[in-house]
Amino acid sequence: MRRLAIFDLDGTLVDRQEAFSEAVAALCRTRGFGAAAEQWLLTELAERANAADFVRFREAFGLDESAGQLWQAYVDAMAAAVRCRPAVLDGLAQLRATGWTIGIATNGASEIQRAKLAATGIGDLADGIAVSGDIEIRKPDVRLFELAAARCGRELSEGGWMIGDNPGGDIEGGRRAGLRTIWLRGGPWPDTIPAPHHAVDDITNAISLLLNDSE
Repeated sequence: MRRLAIFDLDGTLVDRQEAFSEAVAALCRTRGFGAAAEQWLLTELAERANAADFVRFREAFGLDESAGQLWQAYVDAMAAAVRCRPAVLDGLAQLRATGWTIGIATNGASEIQRAKLAATGIGDLADGIAVSGDIEIRKPDVRLFELAAARCGRELSEGGWMIGDNPGGDIEGGRRAGLRTIWLRGGPWPDTIPAPHHAVDDITNAISLLLNDSE
């Protein structure tokens, strides 16, 4: 049976923060929004973004474009800005070639997460994708991991790995789902959460661990 590896997206396979800053700047530049509007977007969308945010944005700045048009423009800007390093894409391809099933479990609005997956090529390498916006639940809810596994044609009871950067959402959530875990270090580990099985400094290190795992 092919082995299962479920990956987080933002902060794990791609750098969301870099893409976010570039996308907001591009959106404001192409539409002639001023510095105040740009700062509003950088502040309000720093952690996450969804269509409802652009209803508030339109009202705050008295814009003529519909909230739907503004949201789609932001989705397009993020898709244009986001990057996945070639080494990461190559690593995912190697995993699939050596018998791994690749899942994605990511928090976020469905439109924007799927646009990023398509734009980077990650979507072409994934066997199953679960976005929190699909069913309005977020990691660490075990149901999102269950959905990712199911969309890969698998069940969590068969085991597997969760790889991500967020201690609570990815690692604790993965542990509760019965998965082994690899954490991408991004700060101190919280004392209140059991330690991950492995901690690495880069996603390529995590992929190497999987490629060399014999269990």
